[in-house]
Order: sequence, then C-alpha cells, then structure tokens
Amino acid sequence: MIFPAIDIQDKRSVRLYKGDFDKEIVVNYSPVAQAEDYEAAGIKALHVVDLDGAKAGKPVSYDIIIGIRQVFSGIIEVGGGIRDEETIKAYLNAGIDRIILGSVALKQAEFTKEMLATYGSERIVIGVDGADGKVATEGWLEKSDVDMSHLIREMMVAGAKHFIVTDINRDGTMQGVNQELLVSLHEQFPEARIIASGGIRNAGDIVALRKVGIVDCIVGKAFYEGPLALMDIVALEKSELAGTLIEPSPYYTRQIYKESASL
Repeated sequence: MIFPAIDIQDKRSVRLYKGDFDKEIVVNYSPVAQAEDYEAAGIKALHVVDLDGAKAGKPVSYDIIIGIRQVFSGIIEVGGGIRDEETIKAYLNAGIDRIILGSVALKQAEFTKEMLATYGSERIVIGVDGADGKVATEGWLEKSDVDMSHLIREMMVAGAKHFIVTDINRDGTMQGVNQELLVSLHEQFPEARIIASGGIRNAGDIVALRKVGIVDCIVGKAFYEGPLALMDIVALEKSELAGTLIEPSPYYTRQIYKESASL
C-alpha cells in the first residue's frame, strides 16, 4: 500500500529536508483541502504526521487531523505527539485507523507493549526512525544508541506487525531509499510488515522495493515536486492488486502532475 504523506506544521501541510523543522516547503495551506483532492483522485491511504505534536510531546493538530478524517474515506495512519492512551482512544474513536507510536516505543516500551495488547497490531504501528541504523526520537531531534533491529525485535515479541522505517538522512532528499537497510530488516524479520519511508524518488523506486518483498511505502517530496503523481499511485496500487508491477509512463506522470500542481 502506498501512503502519500501529509506532514502538518503551523496548520499547513509541509515537507522537511532530513527532518529539519527549519527547512520546510509549504505544500498546501489547507491539509484538509489536500486530503479532499486525494479522495477525489482515488487515493486509498494517507500517512499524517503532527510535526508540532512531535516536538511538543502532545497533539497540536488534532482538529485538523479530524477534519482530514471527515473528508477522506480511505485508511489514515497518524503519528506525532501520541504519548498516552487517552490520545490513542480519542483518535481511534474519531475514526483514525492506525496510530503510530515512535518515540514512546523506545522510551516507554512497556506502555507501547500494553497498547499493542489492548488495541492489536492492526491499530498500533511502530515508527522506527533513525540514522546509521540507530533510532532517533522526539521528532528526530534526539538520537539514541539503540539499533533499529533491536527495537523491531522487541516490539515483534510484544505482537507488533507494522513498522515504518525511516532513514532520516534520506528523508526529503530525493536520493532514493536506503534499500540496503530496508532489505536487511526485511530479511531479519520476514514476518514483519516493513513500511519504507524516506527518499523515494519515483515509481521505479516503489517497483524496486516491491520486487524485494517490501510492498508498503510512504511518499512525500517526490509526490509534491513532480516525479511521482496522483495517477502513478493509483496505477501502482491497481497493478499490485492485479499481481503485476508495471511502472506508469513518464509522459502520463508529467501530464497528471501538471493538472495537480496546486496540491
């Protein structure tokens, strides 16, 4: 499944460079309107992050995210500033499908395990963000000495299935994913569902990941700057359902992007 990203900062949809909050590109001044456009295009899933919440350690963009839920019928996963069960319940009761626990998975492992036991692996997704194989937390502002593989192993024992793996050195760079890292984790944990994030440039990168068994990914900058378009995502999802891996034509990509350049 392909998840276009909506990262919210100061009530706007933005893209960051390597997770740097001071290096932003405004994608849309209305994340809700952006989600409406995705709904109309046939997008089936969204990855929504409350960047301000990640910094604050509590939800800041909750109302905007609930507004997105009201206009988008597909799967929505939400992360950023989710540190307690009350927040998890609020999002789930409002119709959010999946909750991403990132920093707390490392810093509050027992709480995270309790939430997995309470809500299940289809509702609780573990965010594994980092660089050089080490986990980063607090909106990537803090680095740890914990290996990504160690965190995944611990959470799998607790019942986790979905892991969003982001190499922050690739995020927003358009340099391609860290395929070596992703393949290594996929091979170590074949029963886990590794969701690739950070650096995806085009449809070819998505096809390449699928060929090595990584079928889920999050797309951001490539989508907003033109190499990847709404129609590409829809076509790739249809090809996956049909059991084929056909990359959309570059011509079609450029034409569709021109039509959706206001996103």
